[in-house]
Amino acid sequence: MNKAQLIEAIAIDAKLSKVDAKRALEAFIENTKKSLSKGERVALVDFGSFSVSKRAARKGRNPQNGKEIKIAAKKVVKFKAGAALSKKVK
Repeated sequence: MNKAQLIEAIAIDAKLSKVDAKRALEAFIENTKKSLSKGERVALVDFGSFSVSKRAARKGRNPQNGKEIKIAAKKVVKFKAGAALSKKVK
């Protein structure tokens, strides 16, 4: 499912116009980005939670020539599925 298909599904299920569904989805995405950039966790009961985790610097290998390279430390977004979502997927 892509973004356009998700907007259409939201519009149908919530009985909204596609414009309103798109606005709601984009507001959710923007607010999630803002919270994660502040280091906050975003938890949606029965769906899952988004959080930010720090990945330490490490050494790796260039697959083209086999030389060792340094991989910088960075923050990554993690998603952990909630119980209801996990159960639905099984």
